[in-house]
Amino acid sequence: MNRSTGRPWWKTAVGLLLTGVMLFPVYWMVNVSFTRDQDMRKSPPDLLPVHGTLAGYRAVLDQQLPYLGTSLVIGLGTVVLTVALAAPAGYALAKLRPRGGGVLSFVLLAAQMIPGIIMAMGFYAIYLSLGLLQSVPGLIVADSTLAVPFAVLIFTAFMSGIPSELIQAAQVDGARALRTFWSVVLPMSRNAVVTVSLFAFLWSWSDFVFASTLVNGGANEPITLGIYHYIGNNNQEWNAIMATAVVASLPAAVILVLAQRYVAAGVTAGAVKD
Repeated sequence: MNRSTGRPWWKTAVGLLLTGVMLFPVYWMVNVSFTRDQDMRKSPPDLLPVHGTLAGYRAVLDQQLPYLGTSLVIGLGTVVLTVALAAPAGYALAKLRPRGGGVLSFVLLAAQMIPGIIMAMGFYAIYLSLGLLQSVPGLIVADSTLAVPFAVLIFTAFMSGIPSELIQAAQVDGARALRTFWSVVLPMSRNAVVTVSLFAFLWSWSDFVFASTLVNGGANEPITLGIYHYIGNNNQEWNAIMATAVVASLPAAVILVLAQRYVAAGVTAGAVKD
């Protein structure tokens, strides 16, 4: 028995074991990224890259940086567009109580159940007529459609917990709805903004369906398609694939570690009432 926490030791051991199982694919990804081509099919495989090579990471620097830059632009653009659309909508549903707000909330929930491939086909037909195929703005708009419904629900839950007295005080001072939202509600919704921004960035960063449908073969391909180029019928450059996956995972991992405190507060907002 752990005296400091009162938790049996075996529960801690089981937790560590399950954590190790879940993290093993990450370890194996790093291991393979340093493995030489001639050692890929070695049986049994080396648990450590005994004869390690940096060829995969050199391929990333030589070939994948444009894809990484495109993904970064798409991710940041998706974050800006998602917050710009979802924050006012969440404020309206939480505090302004518009007519039909309940129906809109139901529609947002239903929108999250639509398969991405169906939305991708719809966007393809629209973009084909508008000339937006193989464009970064088109992919930003498409990725935002996945993030906005979730973001509106997060903002609504969070802003519902903001005391109405603060909003009423701002209105007494002469602030209108837009000024109240910008100067009072939005600064207090920092945790929700960080949470929404993080999820929007991660969704756009890891998107493959929209990218392969709307920009495949163009000059504005993101990193998910950059990795896919290494896979062919007669050639699989696994060390380059895994090295690219490692590099592509770093921004998301760093952002998640830095923002985890705000995310925990943002996703639990509105779960309990005082």
